[in-house]
Amino acid sequence: MLQYLITALDGNDTSALDRRLSVRPDHFKKARELKASGNFVTGGAILDDDGKMKGSMMVLQFNSEQELKEWMDNEPYILGKVWQQIEVRPFKVADV
Repeated sequence: MLQYLITALDGNDTSALDRRLSVRPDHFKKARELKASGNFVTGGAILDDDGKMKGSMMVLQFNSEQELKEWMDNEPYILGKVWQQIEVRPFKVADV
């Protein structure tokens, strides 16, 4: 499988945290589906200096770039405009 490191920063407007929290249950539901299918490796929230969520990182794996695109087309944090800056990089989890 092809592995990817996704780093995504939320918007910095005054409604950013409210958007995140309102979409979060849908994001977690999709993440659980990814985990059940073997596509989710790890992930979590990126925090600011005060410990507040300001973004996310995920390591995902798919059989093709098309599957990655399909995930991005349906990711609640993307659809809900929570993530404002998204970076996707090829990645390889260390076999340790």
